[in-house]
Amino acid sequence: MIDPKQVHSILKTHQLADGYPMVLDLERSHGVWLHDSATGKEYMDFFTCFASWPIGYRHPLMDDQAFQQELLLVALNKPANSDLYTTSMASFVEAFATRVTPPEFPHHFWVAGGALAVENALKTAFDWKAHKVGVDQVNDGNDLVVIHFRQAFHGRSGYTMSLTNTDPTKVELFPKFPWPRVHNPAAHFDLDGNIDNDVAAEERRSIDEVKAAFAKYPNRVACVIIEPMQGEGGDNHFRPEFLQALRDLCDEHEALLVFDEVQTGFFGSGKPWLWQVKGVAPDIVSFGKKSQVCGIYANSRVDDVPRNVFKRPSRINSTWGGNLVDMVRSRRFIEIIEEEKLGDNVAAQGERFISGLRALAKDRGGFDNVRGIGSLIAFDVKDGATRDQLLGRLREQQLLALPCGPRSVRFRMPLIVSASEIDRALEMVANASGAWLLSV
Repeated sequence: MIDPKQVHSILKTHQLADGYPMVLDLERSHGVWLHDSATGKEYMDFFTCFASWPIGYRHPLMDDQAFQQELLLVALNKPANSDLYTTSMASFVEAFATRVTPPEFPHHFWVAGGALAVENALKTAFDWKAHKVGVDQVNDGNDLVVIHFRQAFHGRSGYTMSLTNTDPTKVELFPKFPWPRVHNPAAHFDLDGNIDNDVAAEERRSIDEVKAAFAKYPNRVACVIIEPMQGEGGDNHFRPEFLQALRDLCDEHEALLVFDEVQTGFFGSGKPWLWQVKGVAPDIVSFGKKSQVCGIYANSRVDDVPRNVFKRPSRINSTWGGNLVDMVRSRRFIEIIEEEKLGDNVAAQGERFISGLRALAKDRGGFDNVRGIGSLIAFDVKDGATRDQLLGRLREQQLLALPCGPRSVRFRMPLIVSASEIDRALEMVANASGAWLLSV
């Protein structure tokens, strides 16, 4: 057995190892607490592996004997789920499609990786638009474009690199498509939770840019894609009125509306999907992270094209079609989330955390624009350097959080977080901020 204190040195010998300094102990971590086997310290995990681990560590209901036997059985194999089916896969698909996906979305596709989920959402839209316009009118698809937003993060794979525009390191020097990129009209919040910027003017600017893109590429816009809340780009929130305007423009110009919920979906907001909170329905949703299995679901609008990608064999596909181990785990997560009403819990605890952070900001200053919903919480500080220093101080307090945007701290809580743990996190934030934050 490798000594935990040697983990980083071994990894650095063979690969880039620029992650956290701790070594995750899968046996001793529990609930919201990540145990570092190298130091014995425990950290409150409001990082949750980039919002991908929803029910905390070693949840007692994961000890179900039948579930563990099934998990072990499928882990000893790796079937090509796209072509070779199992009862375990069918149980997962039924659970996800009937208890997580809303009923008006009959089409599903499973794949391994959030970027590949977005890729296949785009391919679905390209195929649909090409057939709507005429397959002989789009230069083998090369004339089709995607309208997307500034500060978007949709992944680092082929198509998605043309959409992602957060950290240049992630996409620079890789060839990209010059697809239309438009303004992202994020709301800014005061410490009473009211929008305090002229967001309507920002939205008008964005909508004008979207209209200009439709005019520049007549009958060539396959889809408009947006994160209902931009994550890495800065936890940027959009009003329902803006999303509805996008919905209307997509309907008017025969384009599909795609919501990327890889980070926000699967109960991150308290609801299964953040778009349900916003009250504006898309045509396609990409998902991943907390759901364990990645993929897309789509409504019946794609059926305007009879031989769409969900009907034509091998039009979209992958060898593994997701991962059967992830499917079994995801189904168990669905059962636990429903049984323990974890969506309701994280919605309530998110409100508690936001209220506490706003009260702390009013009392001490040093940060503002506290915002969020459910497990998805953030605030702003003066600049990026201050933010990075604060993240270090939070880790000294044994609270893990993440950066986003130019100067934001974001928290990604597990759905199981309790009121007492929220209060403990608020104490950690208070201890980490202190007088120094006012002096920078």
